[in-house]
Amino acid sequence: MKGVVFDLDDTLFDHRGSATFAVRSWVAELGVAPTDELVVEWFAIEDRVYPRWLAGELTHQGQRRARLHEFLPLVGHPVPPTEGEQDEFFEGYLKHYRGSWIAFPDARPALEVARGNGWRIGVLTNGSTTQQNAKLAAIGLAEFVDVVCTSESLGVSKPDPVAYQRVCEALGCEPSDVLMIGDNLELDVLAARRAGLTARHLDRAAGHGLLELL
Repeated sequence: MKGVVFDLDDTLFDHRGSATFAVRSWVAELGVAPTDELVVEWFAIEDRVYPRWLAGELTHQGQRRARLHEFLPLVGHPVPPTEGEQDEFFEGYLKHYRGSWIAFPDARPALEVARGNGWRIGVLTNGSTTQQNAKLAAIGLAEFVDVVCTSESLGVSKPDPVAYQRVCEALGCEPSDVLMIGDNLELDVLAARRAGLTARHLDRAAGHGLLELL
């Protein structure tokens, strides 16, 4: 291997943990009990709406507004009438989300091992360029990463094979010389393999860690 590509959210960065904390803190500020059911609904809405941004149906801000339209009625709160007010309202959630950003404990050691192996290191993520780079910087991992490719910067998202090919090109490696690791079996493993990379599935629920996959 000459290079390794990591997914970001729920692979290096604990998105689900950060978002769970943020939702609970945010709805409490709205005077609503932060129940497990509301957290489940938040992620279900995210799973429905976020792909619409990746497909080009919504802007990044637009998918945030769409999430408010689905979620706020569940907590008995009116949706702000204008897009500007909706964006400002969503910042209430983002404040808590950004404040709880954290890497998984094995993320830095895994990147150190990859660097020690002499591998080029990339991140391939279906996300916004500004936010994903901000996450890497905030959790102290940016210094280890040679290339960050986002769906926004590439103009394509996983599982399009072009996304995997372009991150390999940016690393200066052939796909056959690159290992991809991520938590999503379809996007980070099966699709990566179809694009010619070696890929391994990070299943944290099954007790897997990053170091054992390197």
